[in-house]
Amino acid sequence: MIKKYLTLFKYVGKYKVSAILSPVLVLFEVIMECLIPAIAGELITFIEASNGVEGASFERIKITRWLIDLIQGKFGESNTIAVILVFCSILICLALLSLMFGALAGVHCSRASCGFAKNLREAMFNKTQEFSFENIDNFSTSSLVTRSTTDVTNVQQSFMMIIRTAIRSPFMFIFSIVMAFSVGGKMAWIFVVVVPILLFTLIFIARFAMPIFKKVFKKYDKLNSSVQENVQGMRVVKSFVREKYETDKFVDASDDVRKDFVRAEKILAFNSPVMQLCMYSLMVGILLIGSHLLISSGGASFAIGNFSTLLTYGMQMLMSLMMLSMIFVMVTMSAESANRISEVINEETTIKNPESPITTIKDGSIEFKNVNFKYAKRAEKNALSNINLKIESGQTVGIIGGTGSAKSTLISLIPRLYDATEGEVLVGDVNVKDYDIVALRDAVSVVLQKNVLFSGTIKENLRWGNENATDEEMRHACELACANEFIEKFPDKYDTYIEQGGSNVSGGQKQRLCIARALLKKPKILILDDSTSAVDTRTDAFIRKSMREEIPNTTKLIIAQRISSVQDADVIIILDDGKINAVGNHETLLESNDIYREIYTSQTKGASLQ
Repeated sequence: MIKKYLTLFKYVGKYKVSAILSPVLVLFEVIMECLIPAIAGELITFIEASNGVEGASFERIKITRWLIDLIQGKFGESNTIAVILVFCSILICLALLSLMFGALAGVHCSRASCGFAKNLREAMFNKTQEFSFENIDNFSTSSLVTRSTTDVTNVQQSFMMIIRTAIRSPFMFIFSIVMAFSVGGKMAWIFVVVVPILLFTLIFIARFAMPIFKKVFKKYDKLNSSVQENVQGMRVVKSFVREKYETDKFVDASDDVRKDFVRAEKILAFNSPVMQLCMYSLMVGILLIGSHLLISSGGASFAIGNFSTLLTYGMQMLMSLMMLSMIFVMVTMSAESANRISEVINEETTIKNPESPITTIKDGSIEFKNVNFKYAKRAEKNALSNINLKIESGQTVGIIGGTGSAKSTLISLIPRLYDATEGEVLVGDVNVKDYDIVALRDAVSVVLQKNVLFSGTIKENLRWGNENATDEEMRHACELACANEFIEKFPDKYDTYIEQGGSNVSGGQKQRLCIARALLKKPKILILDDSTSAVDTRTDAFIRKSMREEIPNTTKLIIAQRISSVQDADVIIILDDGKINAVGNHETLLESNDIYREIYTSQTKGASLQ
């Protein structure tokens, strides 16, 4: 458990000074607090002696004896008020110093813990940006959200306790027990009795609570996944009137989390009553034994001041033990959170830059040599098998096939969204694994099957393709993608705000904006993954015509369901069950390939019936 936290502590970063200052200031705060009962006890003993109580002594703490002698030497031995005033002033100063050190410790503790949490979130976010698609497949979106929010908050609270309360409690316990033995002598051994009871309680909590917390955070992921899925699919939910079903599903998931937390909290609940039992039992023991010694000796062996001081130190020791048990509970709860955060941060990306990467891509030629690919090493079947294919730079290539034929998988190997399991993928006659990843992906524009727009203006979304694009370049790209015609109808035109996910534009408008964004990159390879499915055939034809005329030297790969989208391509590839079934142009495939002919016939007959 400690190892998990040590792995994360390096992310304290520039907040290390505050993380170090906080326990140092806590140490001074504890010293001040532990001096107060001792001096207060000496003052009570002095008042006892001044009132003629036999056996009252100041030999326990020599500095107070020296201080009293000094005051009496200056103001006279009979001047009790002067001694009391000096001691009260010292007590006030110690209290103020304790307050000051405590406040400063709190400030630095807050700064360090909040900064630590910020650094953890940044580290997780930055790590996910490095992930390949294979890495991302290992974590669900909802799980990453939970880890960046709930888990980081749990670790932050534990860290806050560790650098402040976890330092304060041991120091307080050690100083208090030393002072207790100094003041109470053998009677202080009564405090040792509670230690085995408390240790047993903490071991019991860790043994049975930890497995529950491990399960509950996985259920948190499912709960967040349910919320995310419901929000994203809200239109479908409402169109099928499935609100009650989704509500019931969420309630069941939420109740499942509640039940696990109740089970864990039942175990954690033992902590407080056991601590209270120990604390009040000790108080009763001190009162009984101390009172007996005080009365039987007439104050000769155990003065009232010592009795008062011992009670105070006893309370401080027990409170420090109670705080330690609370810290243990919090650390136990957050241990699984620390583990989940470490899993993300320590995940090694499967796609890395070579030691001496090539940064220049000669042209847009593409070649697949004996390529096999599977999404996971443990998968029994390849998603792509025995792919051998050569595409010349500047060619327009159509890719067609049934659902699940691995069309999107094929094109994802070109910009290294995934790496081929076997064989080689070449771009510009160079293996893609030898290129600098940024340079390769800058040369390849991909309009994915699931079009994504980000919250911001149309201009801001378009500049994802080229952050330095001028207004004229953006307008030209939008004209090629047939997006300018609807943008100009918006009141704010290119400054129109796009809601998260592009929810305030239609599917066809979203596709055209994504195509325009890709064109702004001026890529050597342009991949359109079924990216004109939501536009009409006239617009689709215009976009293809524009690309032929405006970017003739760019290699264009078009994945489509409609034959009309690929029939004028230089080469058409037919994929079937992850294998290349046929390669040719429209005419040759129509004559020789059954799959192509079947798709063509079904689509043309459907069109004629309309």
